[in-house]
Amino acid sequence: MKTKNIFYRVLLIALPFVYTSCSDLLDVEPEDRITKENFYKTESDFQAATGPLYNKVWFDFNDKFYYGLGDGRAANMYAPFSDYVYPFTDLTETGLTGPLVSAWGSLYNVIQQSNNVIIGITGSTVSESVKSKYIAEARFMRGTAYWYLASLWGDVIISTDPKELVKNPVVNKNPLKDVYEFAMRDLEYAAKNLPSQAGQSGRLTKYSAFGMLSRVYLSYSGVSDNPNSGTRNEEYLDLAKKAALKVIDEGPYVLMDNYADLFKIENNNNTESMFALQWVPNGDYGVNNTQQAYFAFSSDITGDDAAWGYWTRASYNVLQEYEPTDNRRKATWMADDDFYAEINKSNGGFTVDHSKDFLTVKKGVVGSTKDNSKITRMNSALNTYMLRLGEVYLNYAEAALGNNASTTDAVALMGVNKLRLRANVGTKSSLTYEDIRHERRVELCMEGQYWYDLVRRSYYKQQEVINYITGQNRGTITPILYDTPTNTVSVDASKSTSPRAIGVIDASIFVLPYPESELIQNPLLRENPVPYKFTEDRITDLF
Repeated sequence: MKTKNIFYRVLLIALPFVYTSCSDLLDVEPEDRITKENFYKTESDFQAATGPLYNKVWFDFNDKFYYGLGDGRAANMYAPFSDYVYPFTDLTETGLTGPLVSAWGSLYNVIQQSNNVIIGITGSTVSESVKSKYIAEARFMRGTAYWYLASLWGDVIISTDPKELVKNPVVNKNPLKDVYEFAMRDLEYAAKNLPSQAGQSGRLTKYSAFGMLSRVYLSYSGVSDNPNSGTRNEEYLDLAKKAALKVIDEGPYVLMDNYADLFKIENNNNTESMFALQWVPNGDYGVNNTQQAYFAFSSDITGDDAAWGYWTRASYNVLQEYEPTDNRRKATWMADDDFYAEINKSNGGFTVDHSKDFLTVKKGVVGSTKDNSKITRMNSALNTYMLRLGEVYLNYAEAALGNNASTTDAVALMGVNKLRLRANVGTKSSLTYEDIRHERRVELCMEGQYWYDLVRRSYYKQQEVINYITGQNRGTITPILYDTPTNTVSVDASKSTSPRAIGVIDASIFVLPYPESELIQNPLLRENPVPYKFTEDRITDLF
């Protein structure tokens, strides 16, 4: 994908070619020809307009950046020969790093497509009650995209009308705090106006918005002028708890019984899934989930040549986190002699056969078209989790812990222990930050989350996080041996460690460089941010 000013692309003109593939997934039947004259006239038009917000606009974010940044930069994984992973693991990315440029463009595609939908629906003559539901859907997407941008780049441009940026693309960026507030306002609107039950499988509910708010409030609680203040804002910690409780107490979501079942195609849009990218089975490029091709270590798994994951591996650092009985390890990483009944079904299943000195990716690896007809080359057809109930339990626990050394909050313990019992590990009677950090890392590993956990901590305990990342010893390649029967990792004493060049670990690692193409297009990105002028009142009656 060309990097040429993706930020300013107006996706509305491209909608006719994305409607069919995206809306098929969401059971929408759009008209054959969509024009300005017949569009935004009915609720079906609204469904067609919001369909691409579940896949097409997120494609370049999902393709490589989702895990390369979320897991690679956090040292959950490494891939020494993959230029879409090692710049992040080695902390050496620049404004020319391909996945970084693509992710920036993808997130702004989400925003501008959402803006077009909001503008189009607002001008419709359909009833306000129907319009507000679909505007809320678009605002959820826009708010989520801005949370990612704030977490990754800090100060960014807030936009509500693509046409204005087309007229004048040289505009000031806005400060981190305003970007967070903008995201919160969007998600608060979504929580107020989305339905309690999804109208179609895979669509958002108001509890999806409350769940995302629990994440955003939790992140924002640590933002201040002092990144080493050591404390978080109690008001936003309380809001994070309240938002999570809305999901836990009132929402329709429940945990799946078996952790590994979360990552099987037949369980797309399961009872635990709160927001997932909806990839089209047998879909064209742009509405397909490519991740299996980058993760699968052998064509014996995929049944074709798209299996490039032999050198995409678990880090020694993350393998040390797993308790011996934790079944999440096998659902996330493939070790030698692991058996998977859902892969290579016609031959009785698949037994991993590679050496014991590395583990490759399992999560996202689902097999070949012989295993499931929805799978095709470069398309696993597996939804991408963006938010699920397990995270909301952990968000509540972290907010309940707040600024304390430990907590025995009953709801926090209930949620964390549900996850641990499902994982076949012992329960906790109290929780510390270290308990919650560990649980988040293993529960959400390879779901693009852990780097954002570290960024959130860096807002108020920056030096601690710098020390933690330094302690991951990224500059040393440690030879390992993994014993599958006991699920334990050890250092291979018969081999020597070797050095690896990495970037400087300091405060600068918590903000990514802007894409070089955007700096050329808009020199004001180099200047200090300008406060954003909010034009609507913030919703205050959600709880």
